[in-house]
Amino acid sequence: MFSFFLKPYFIGISFLLIISILLCVLIPIIYPNCNFILNSVDFASISNSNGAFPWPTPGYTIITSPFGSRNAPTAGASSFHSGIDIGAPTGSNIIAVCSGKVTFLGFNGAGGFTIIIDGPTFSASYCHVSPEYQVYLGQKITQGQVIGKVGPEYVYDVPDNPYTDESGNPTNGATTGPHLHLTLRKNNELINPLDYLI
Repeated sequence: MFSFFLKPYFIGISFLLIISILLCVLIPIIYPNCNFILNSVDFASISNSNGAFPWPTPGYTIITSPFGSRNAPTAGASSFHSGIDIGAPTGSNIIAVCSGKVTFLGFNGAGGFTIIIDGPTFSASYCHVSPEYQVYLGQKITQGQVIGKVGPEYVYDVPDNPYTDESGNPTNGATTGPHLHLTLRKNNELINPLDYLI
């Protein structure tokens, strides 16, 4: 008698399990473009709400030098790395990881051509960028906005540029090739950008 009541229960559970599996398999086949739901989500507003920042070099994610202690890769480079280096070709887009105001544009020593954006809590420095700036001093910047391009390895007509390669060619700060160096500060304290980037 006990097994008589259990049998319909197990049949019902088995039926629901089979239906669930079929739906997981058939929906992507029947509706291959069902990712329209994801495309309509405003990920920028989600990142603002949970403290995460968008990746600064879309399509380029290889870290060539992490945050923290390191062996200096070239003369003039620090053995404590204040940010992260992301390898990317010259001309690649750079987007603002956080909102704020442009407070610096110019050649900034080992950082080469640099853009600094300061917000109420976070400050971001983008180094080794193209000198053909896409923003202006004092401009208000929104998170996710394109602010510049990854700069070339070599730059000319920079007065008193002490940075050169082995052949004496003037470089875009202390660099061995095109990349973005990103430094992040929270309340003026250096932080590891990877703790905040998505």
